[in-house]
Amino acid sequence: MKHDVKHILNRAAGVVPKRAEGQSGEEYRRMLLAKGIWAMAFALAALAIVKGALAALPGSITVSSSVNGQEIPIYCVKTDKKQVALTFEAAGGNSDMERILGILEKHGIHATFFMTGGWVENYPEDVKAILSAGHDMGNQSESIKNMSQLSSAECLEDIQKTHTRVQELTGYDMTLFRPPYGDYDNKVISNARECGYFSVMWDVDSYDWKDYGVDAILKNVLESGNLGNGSIIRCHSGAKYTADALDSLIKGLEKQGYEIVPVSQMIYYEKYHMREDGTQVKN
Repeated sequence: MKHDVKHILNRAAGVVPKRAEGQSGEEYRRMLLAKGIWAMAFALAALAIVKGALAALPGSITVSSSVNGQEIPIYCVKTDKKQVALTFEAAGGNSDMERILGILEKHGIHATFFMTGGWVENYPEDVKAILSAGHDMGNQSESIKNMSQLSSAECLEDIQKTHTRVQELTGYDMTLFRPPYGDYDNKVISNARECGYFSVMWDVDSYDWKDYGVDAILKNVLESGNLGNGSIIRCHSGAKYTADALDSLIKGLEKQGYEIVPVSQMIYYEKYHMREDGTQVKN
């Protein structure tokens, strides 16, 4: 489309003939007058085509992530597919990462891992293993902090620093972002978008970080009133009972008929809008 518009503009510019070498000013004016009517018609037609083309371009990628002036990240997705996304935040240790990856592989499941820059720096081999296994990799900023308290420049630097770490280590360009603690404001979401990221939260929290045990994790997820098509489930690597609960959690979700997919496979990338509750809806 953009190529066609450029071609039309070039054609329109070529409508007005150049003054020939040796041609007098009066002869040139008479020639322009003779061709003026055709040139004007062509120019107007070209303008109409260009306006129509430019008007059509935004419509093909129309998105809206704000509601009443509030920037809204994705908490869940409205979909008829019985799918949920399993996400892990990697910001602490890595003692259970091998087990987590092994359990996911056993079930043939791909998840989404949101990593801090510090975790990437400390455990580069785990980052490579996550990518090699086919999982999503997401950005959780450089370190665990309340990003709403940072300036825009600090937000951008924090997000980009982690992006660069992962890119230089693996060649992978992350497009999913989760603010630490789920703390955000308009500035944080806008800055993430400026860096090329979709901001992703969760609507089902396992609360595995509270270390209440396996049964608590299973209950928090499998019996959650929010659990449904398009849900995004929050877990952590490095939590005390997460790896112990994961096998039963996957079986429980599958028993309820859910297919577990990575976030990247579930969200919409164009022609969508956000609801106030964080539901991403296709237009």
